[in-house]
Amino acid sequence: MKKMTAGLSILSLMALAACGGGGDGGEESAGDLVVGGKNFTEQFVLATITSIYLQENGYNVEEATNMGSEVVRDALVNEQVDLYWEYTGTALVNYLGEDPVSDGDEAFDLVKELDYEQNGITWLDRAEVDNTYTLMMRQEAADEMGIESISDLADYVNANPGELSFASNAEFASRSDGLPGAEEAYGFEFGSGNVNRMDSGLTYQALRDGNVDVSMGFSTDSRIVAFDLVNLEDDKGFFPAYNAAISIRDEILEEHPELEELLAPLAQNLDTQTMTELNYEVDIEQRNESEVAREWLAEHGLIDEE
Repeated sequence: MKKMTAGLSILSLMALAACGGGGDGGEESAGDLVVGGKNFTEQFVLATITSIYLQENGYNVEEATNMGSEVVRDALVNEQVDLYWEYTGTALVNYLGEDPVSDGDEAFDLVKELDYEQNGITWLDRAEVDNTYTLMMRQEAADEMGIESISDLADYVNANPGELSFASNAEFASRSDGLPGAEEAYGFEFGSGNVNRMDSGLTYQALRDGNVDVSMGFSTDSRIVAFDLVNLEDDKGFFPAYNAAISIRDEILEEHPELEELLAPLAQNLDTQTMTELNYEVDIEQRNESEVAREWLAEHGLIDEE
């Protein structure tokens, strides 16, 4: 299996994570590539989609996944991984020391410019996958209250102070681009007595079970679909953009300039809803990532159906 322990060395990861299929390492191979990935479902799916697609186009591919965010980023910078899917908001704030940016195009243009200048990392086309923060409600409750957007939520809270309870992890409840910032931007406040702090994974269950009325979450989480939850529209564009895109070492693009055009259809065919559905297939339906990835690629005509 490609889901490896993050504590292994990168060389061990690459040795253990070789994927089947694709080129055989001989003269006919289009090249050897190492595809990295982080340690959560969405990243496993994205890495698998990319690996299978490259294999089907003649490359020898090794996967080095199940790594922490900082680990896989370091592996890319240190030339131990050739490419992986990263998020604009993560790179801007965590790696480049910039303030978060809510506009997707602006965030992408900035990270693309800075990462190339400072680190020789090229960002290929960004996907419409935005795994940013979200405020969620149960679909039924949102429909009953007439709440579709965060502005609607603000109006309801202001008209009914103290009625709605909120679930949040500790970080979101205190950071400027989390709950305090959202409340300021939209002009409302739950009140400290109505904010229930808990681990991130528990917020979805608390909302599903009716223990809270509103919850923070991440917009592509499969439990949003599984638990019949709904992301409230961020109609003022407050939350930072976390669009996914392939980041690749410039030396690899110089060696394989065809990769930019070859990989473009992956980003073009992925969006937030699609990513949520793919995560659902793996997390909730318990399907194999390779099966889900291959099926998606075939549906979009990017590989031949088996």
